[in-house]
Amino acid sequence: METLLEVRDLHVSIEGKEILKGVDLTIRRGEKHALMGPNGNGKSTLAAVIAGRDIFKVTQGEILYKGKNLLAMPVEDRAREGIFLGFQYPVEIKGVSMSNFMRTALNDIRKYRGLEPLGTAEFLARMEEKKKVVELTAKLSNRAVNEGFSGGEKKKNEIFQMAMLEPELALLDETDSGLDIDALRIVANGVNQLHNKDNAMLVITHYQRLLNYIVPDFVHILYEGKIVKTGDKSLALKLEEKGYDWIKSELEA
Repeated sequence: METLLEVRDLHVSIEGKEILKGVDLTIRRGEKHALMGPNGNGKSTLAAVIAGRDIFKVTQGEILYKGKNLLAMPVEDRAREGIFLGFQYPVEIKGVSMSNFMRTALNDIRKYRGLEPLGTAEFLARMEEKKKVVELTAKLSNRAVNEGFSGGEKKKNEIFQMAMLEPELALLDETDSGLDIDALRIVANGVNQLHNKDNAMLVITHYQRLLNYIVPDFVHILYEGKIVKTGDKSLALKLEEKGYDWIKSELEA
């Protein structure tokens, strides 16, 4: 399978404090990866740096995306090239309707790729099709982006946006945070429907329960700024059983 993302010896700081201390990660098309680890160890930082948030400083290492130097790309071009970040805490965009927001984003990506913009009828048909992926109601899709949405509705809306944009690499930062069991099922089913042999996903989570629905090919543990263990889903089960103390004990042994 073709390598989609390659992170090599990545060191990242914020305000002089080093957060990532030499991360190595390879993601190929068709794969689903889960990233787990204690709070404050750099999981969200890694996703944010890949997506292009400029509050972080890369002090060493490189990130290649489809063979290109990702760190040289502005954040807008990373999105246009097919990178999607699902936020842990999606923000409200007051006064901007979901349809206008999605149509602008989608047609900007199409323009970047040399494609014609979608006409009104084609765009609305696409919206209706993709809303079914996460059981998004007309009541929600007709409102401003995330305005007045519950936590679960915001997460469903994130996956709807992902469905509309069809990214090649989706970074989902604690998508399961704050979801009840029904919302978790809907969001996870949406993610599974959108996954295919041509794209890849990195799911950041604290809880093994999400991985009952989105079964990863690889589970990575990020601890003290480095990926210290990689395995299959059984690694997540071990974390559920033993917590993170056993990792510290192994590293110190």
